Amino acid sequence: MKQNHPKKVRDLVDGVLLLDKPVGFSSNDALIKAKRVLNAKKAGHTGTLDPFATGLLPLCFGEATKFSQDLLEADKTYETVVHLGQTTDTGDTEGEVVDTRDVKVTLDQIEAVLARFRGPIAQVPPMYSALKRDGKPLYEYARAGITLEREARNVVIHKLELLGYEAPFLKLAVTCSKGTYIRVLGQDIGEALGCGAHLNALRRTQVGALTADGMITLEALLAHPEPLGLLAPVDALLSSFPAVRLNAELAKRFLQGQRLALGKEPVTVPEQQGRVRVYLDDKLLGTAQLGEYSILAPERLIATAHT
Repeated sequence: MKQNHPKKVRDLVDGVLLLDKPVGFSSNDALIKAKRVLNAKKAGHTGTLDPFATGLLPLCFGEATKFSQDLLEADKTYETVVHLGQTTDTGDTEGEVVDTRDVKVTLDQIEAVLARFRGPIAQVPPMYSALKRDGKPLYEYARAGITLEREARNVVIHKLELLGYEAPFLKLAVTCSKGTYIRVLGQDIGEALGCGAHLNALRRTQVGALTADGMITLEALLAHPEPLGLLAPVDALLSSFPAVRLNAELAKRFLQGQRLALGKEPVTVPEQQGRVRVYLDDKLLGTAQLGEYSILAPERLIATAHT
């Protein structure tokens, strides 16, 4: 007779974990492991890293998931090793080599090519990607040997710096806008140099205002006696926005979703308009838009701030 085991009760955990994702894990695999360790009820990650990539993967728990979209939209910084002379079908080390060419390039040639990829550029998304066509990810078509037409997308390469070159390996630092495929960037640089290329390694070091400082490995997380103590507060995701501090009466009205006129009240209000984080004392209440005449319009509210 089949036994019904009681479903494990998950905890309401709020905060941000700066995980150093290991090689070989998908972002979702890493999230599931961390969620299990923290016994968290609700969790999400903030933009995928390919299984072969490592580095900063901010994981959001509980109320922090309300603000994860901000990191999806944020600029990101990577260090990468480009293997010149070999092209793979996936653009990285996980694929099959489909072309091999001699590498005869100089540092001057490399610098000249890198200059062409700085600033606004157009990229064609790779077939081995999670972008969907007719409800099916492109990588499923690719695995079936089908290549589909893809429209180029506009992205911005804010920084592209040569860190070192020992043929055939080219080490680069890249800061880029959302939606940039570093695999495609590496391939395109290889083609521009006339020898082809794929990514040998990729490590993310920054997402928005979050940096590699304070990252923890999955092994350290699993072994930590008090893993909840490793979480950064929810407002770690919002540090780039100015703060508004309300008194108790205005905080109550704010949490009810009311628009507030702050001009005559004893509160802390930044001079610039736009998105802000809102507090009562040191308690985060949520985010809002600060408009003309110091009108504060609630945006995303912290549910636990009511308690």
